[in-house]
Amino acid sequence: MAIKLYNTLTQKKESFQPIEEGKVKMYVCGPTVYNYIHIGNARPAIVFDVVRRYLEYRGYDVRYISNFTDVDDKLIRAAKELGEEVPDVAERFIEAYHEDTGALGVKRANEHPRVTENMEEIIAFIEALIEKDFAYESDGDVYFRTKKFEGYGKLSHQSIDELKLGSRIGVGEKKEDPLDFTLWKKAKEGEISWSSSWGEGRPGWHIECSAMAQKYLGDTIDIHAGGKDLAFPHHENEVAQTEALTGHTFANYWLHNGYININNEKMSKSLGNFVLVHDLIKQHDPEAIRFFMLSVHYRNPINFNHELLESAKTALDRIKDTVENIEHRLENSADLAEDVQGWKEKVEVYRERFVAEMDDDFNTANAISILFELSKEANLYLQGSNSSKEVLELFIERFNDFGSVLGVSFREEKVLLDEDIDQLIEERNEARKQRNFSRADEIRDELKEQGILLEDTPQGVRWKRM
Repeated sequence: MAIKLYNTLTQKKESFQPIEEGKVKMYVCGPTVYNYIHIGNARPAIVFDVVRRYLEYRGYDVRYISNFTDVDDKLIRAAKELGEEVPDVAERFIEAYHEDTGALGVKRANEHPRVTENMEEIIAFIEALIEKDFAYESDGDVYFRTKKFEGYGKLSHQSIDELKLGSRIGVGEKKEDPLDFTLWKKAKEGEISWSSSWGEGRPGWHIECSAMAQKYLGDTIDIHAGGKDLAFPHHENEVAQTEALTGHTFANYWLHNGYININNEKMSKSLGNFVLVHDLIKQHDPEAIRFFMLSVHYRNPINFNHELLESAKTALDRIKDTVENIEHRLENSADLAEDVQGWKEKVEVYRERFVAEMDDDFNTANAISILFELSKEANLYLQGSNSSKEVLELFIERFNDFGSVLGVSFREEKVLLDEDIDQLIEERNEARKQRNFSRADEIRDELKEQGILLEDTPQGVRWKRM
């Protein structure tokens, strides 16, 4: 079955057919690194990480590029406020980005290009647009001739006339037309800048992604992705300037994730409901944050609050408990169960259903529902007195498969108990054998105070940290 994805460009689901068989070229717009990322930045990082993981799961070799905007107006303002240089501020928050997204289970891109490291390519891109008369210099700034590019507005599905109604020429701008957008900004006194044939300055926001996508992936790429807020003007302008230069389709498929609302209100600095990932991962299990983000289809808006994150944590822990129960049973299993083949076929159906949901525009919400069904099926199997090692291992394999796609581990990472706690557990076991239940309860309470929860099962004592 072919993977189908919703293409913003055509506004419909299409069968995925990469340019080169078995390989995928994918570009995802990264953050402007002037501060810690907020949960709005985290959503595309997570959902497109899953898209990448699933494509790899289906056998594709994915070349995944995600940029850092390490110079722009926001960075210049932040550096001035902090009394630091722009590169130092950018470097610090790039490291913070990797730390925060790493905690959320996001794999690093094959390349994380930076604007400042690709200035030569960006300037050459602008020069080529000027040569083709799609761009012009005006008092040290360079603008793109928007109306000259036929089809402007095709990605965001807006007409030139509609766009013109809301356009204007800002103070200090010397455009030929209000719709023209900036490719190069003339440097103000004291600002970080680079030399070009138009004088000292720096790139506009949109040109950087076009230049870096072309450098690292070529003239035409398979998938270009980002948040819904980037469809216009950022991605629209990327399409215009890239296709004006190359004469080829820029990206065959455009994917955009939905917005995040905070307590049913759109996240906004002006509303004071801005949530930084750096703070959030100190308050909540990062895996639960990721699991929560994937509980809603990526194109739909998602409502965030702390109670919903706690619910996601509870749900994730239920699955982890199931996996832990299976692994515990494996230690004492034998090939005694009847109808092993029947159970194997039943478990395999869940893989087929999981793949079918992910094939349908990466529907993680439905995939997670199937995960819960698999967990329920596993618990039913564990209720039986006999169990097959082969079936138990197949359950584990499926949980591992689904977890690798979603980027979540369903195995609880245990820290080894120190010798004192080990001895207490052994002492409690001995007390129970001697029917000294008061001492056994005393030890249980003592361990609980140290954050160790014991669970007595037919297969023996299990523990976990609270």
